[in-house]
Amino acid sequence: LDRQSTHPTIFSLSLKIDELVEKKAVSGDNSARRSRKHVTLDSTTARIQTILSQGKEVINMMTATHVKEISVKVFNDIGVLAQLTKIVAEKGINLLAAAAWIEDDKNGIVHLVTDDNLRAVDALTAHSYAPEELASIAVEIDHKPGMLSRLCQKIGAEDINIRYLYVSAPINDDKCLLIVSTDDNDRALVVLNE
Repeated sequence: LDRQSTHPTIFSLSLKIDELVEKKAVSGDNSARRSRKHVTLDSTTARIQTILSQGKEVINMMTATHVKEISVKVFNDIGVLAQLTKIVAEKGINLLAAAAWIEDDKNGIVHLVTDDNLRAVDALTAHSYAPEELASIAVEIDHKPGMLSRLCQKIGAEDINIRYLYVSAPINDDKCLLIVSTDDNDRALVVLNE
């Protein structure tokens, strides 16, 4: 591999191979050194280069950042969600993700992730809602099988409890947006970005 022009991930892979070959050689296994030229990583290297050329990260297929959600307690009635989202839409505010559920017969909760929380909160407040901002984590994640499981395993392995999560996933896109709230968002953020 040409280490001067190679992506750091491929460079790191090449270094690991060199280390393994040297360990075998030190232990007296000279076949490793002879076969170094014949270590067929062509298909692996080609795959990594293909992935990189598509702009995807090889090792970490998720990027996590802090985000503020807007949480609104609403009366559980037909049309309330339509009214609330219309208020936001009329201000030209884009919804990046949304979730809603019923807490009991009388109340529901709506969570919104927007591209302009300040204006969204002002608009909702002007219409007698009482929105509040909650700290959560936004994770851009590859849209493919097993990614949610991988995320949950990483968080669970650190004994971090997931309070809730929801996903905004376009059908024909390579990435989706996952919103997650945990009992330790700062530590979860670090774990997800490892």
